[in-house]
Amino acid sequence: MRFPPRMTRIGASAALLSALLVGGTVTANAAGTSAAAVGSICYGDLPSQAYDTLDLIESGGPFPYPQDGTVFQNREGILPSQSSGYYHEYTVKTPGSSTRGARRIVTGEENQEDYYTADHYESFDLIDYDC
Repeated sequence: MRFPPRMTRIGASAALLSALLVGGTVTANAAGTSAAAVGSICYGDLPSQAYDTLDLIESGGPFPYPQDGTVFQNREGILPSQSSGYYHEYTVKTPGSSTRGARRIVTGEENQEDYYTADHYESFDLIDYDC
């Protein structure tokens, strides 16, 4: 059985608190249209390539794309509002894609939360390491 990355740092109570703080919140994006709520996804339900990305994040790289680890600006306004530099993005490889694809992990460093998006920031799911 794989031991989930960051589990030693996030802990069950922090994951629950993070999920309670962000779950079900609907915000407006920069265009003023309604954005999807931040949902949740079980660690076991992630695509296999997301595990590879989480392992790389945990070990500090090296990352396959130069954009990996850069600051995520949260321009869409879907994730909870934080100061610049709080969130960082990492590519989740998409099999068969000749580009980076649309899948990402976005991390929040202070609370050690990890978000998964399969649709290039149109929606996010907080990764639940307890299920």
